[in-house]
Amino acid sequence: MNKTTWIFLSIATLALLLVACGGGKTPQIDLDEATAGDAQLEPCTVKLDSEEYAADCGLLAVPENRTDAESRLISLPITRIRATGENPAEPIFYLEGGPGMSNMRAKPPVKLLEKHDFIMVGYRGVDGSVRLDCPEVAEAIKGDGIDVLSEASQAGMSAAMRQCAARLQSEGVDLDGYTIQEVIEDMEAARNALGYQQVNLFSNSYGTRVAQLYANQHPEQIHRSIMIGVNPPGHFVWEPDMVDAQIGHYAQLYAETENPHTSDLAKMMSEISHDMPKRWLFFKIDPGKVKSVSFAMLFHRNTAAMVFDTWLAAENGDASGLALMSLAYDFIIPNMSVYGEFFSKGVSADYDPNRDYFADMEPPDSIIGAPMSKLIWGSATDDAGVTWPTALMPAEYRQVQSSEVETLLVNGNVDFSTPVEYASDALLPKLKNGALVTLSEMGHIGDVMTIQPEATERLIAHFFDTGEVDDSLFTYEAMDFQVKTGFPEFAKIALGISLLGVPLIILGIWKLLQRIQLKRNKKA
Repeated sequence: MNKTTWIFLSIATLALLLVACGGGKTPQIDLDEATAGDAQLEPCTVKLDSEEYAADCGLLAVPENRTDAESRLISLPITRIRATGENPAEPIFYLEGGPGMSNMRAKPPVKLLEKHDFIMVGYRGVDGSVRLDCPEVAEAIKGDGIDVLSEASQAGMSAAMRQCAARLQSEGVDLDGYTIQEVIEDMEAARNALGYQQVNLFSNSYGTRVAQLYANQHPEQIHRSIMIGVNPPGHFVWEPDMVDAQIGHYAQLYAETENPHTSDLAKMMSEISHDMPKRWLFFKIDPGKVKSVSFAMLFHRNTAAMVFDTWLAAENGDASGLALMSLAYDFIIPNMSVYGEFFSKGVSADYDPNRDYFADMEPPDSIIGAPMSKLIWGSATDDAGVTWPTALMPAEYRQVQSSEVETLLVNGNVDFSTPVEYASDALLPKLKNGALVTLSEMGHIGDVMTIQPEATERLIAHFFDTGEVDDSLFTYEAMDFQVKTGFPEFAKIALGISLLGVPLIILGIWKLLQRIQLKRNKKA
């Protein structure tokens, strides 16, 4: 990611705003001397935008695997941003998306801090003393150079998963300790260490799965819960039929715009998907990489518009945007996740040994299939069996359970990562005190939190304070398919700059040789 230009930053689906902690050194904790649940915290400050807030920063000691009495201790970071008002209500525990992403980078709405402490506890496998990095997977995920979704590419991914798991185990890592159940108990350990009786949960995407199971297993400790981009059990796997349906929804919206460039956006994408150009000029186009980047960009409406603009250009014979997408993949996907943590959490929670993910994720009649599911889940099994050796969670935690906790679900209706149907059809009927707010023409977390931030902030703060839903500030914003500068334009600009650079380099070399020759002539 550090080598990419700002265009690639626009592609990344889950761009986080960093929270800066200061005010002294973070305390150290001696894991050889500590006992489970010990915490070392010191006063610090957290900067949100231009303001600094009083906080506590430190470390928490927890068992690596609570099912093993002899398990070693690992440490996790904790940051508590203190409420600005007097007599704060129940604190808010934050649960980030992922898996494979940090839980220490949240930027809470300032209004929440008026009445609540805001706590971030690091995710095991990402933030703590043990990090499940998989450079083997980061390299293999680039594919075979022809099609990243091919059998050859998947075989390389499967082998890399096995290699990473074996290496981590040889380093003393107990992979069975990196499950959602352990994350929940980490939160409980932090709650006890901080002295809270009850907490609120503020979760998004993968974090909503943690929140659901937390409420099921410790209902008496949860006051209220807000889930944004809801992911019930079974839905870490993106399904092709749902991807098709959502592209179809966008196609309908596009057909209703003035002067659409195609009468059927979904049909156009399907035709290109099944007969994609192999190159633009001298640049190769990897169809699997194009589909994967397109899918990731469909998570949010602004980048979704860039996807459609790119594919529409390809329909008109301009494959430059597809080539840039193919190139962008290698800068984005290998570094987008801590893959070992992703596999441990994902496989233990949702892996189905009876499915043929490689075949299921790209049916012949699908528009683009479910490319990221095929890439990840299609590699989870090879001829020798499951490639990531993490035990499955108990069956009761792998299905939706009833809950009486006051819960607010918030979802965009074109969320490709966590479709609203998962919230409305799978989870909401099981919530005795649940409510759902569906935001039209909004996608995943970035849309919900940033398109109408004042409305979202009021919705969240009011629910935590009263248990009531106030979505009165939201207004409908139609999808805008117009793109000022998209992938095709950027591809040509980049090519022009690179071509301009060649004569400049030649001119520079010629000037250098002239100087060298001049010096030689003077010496002669």
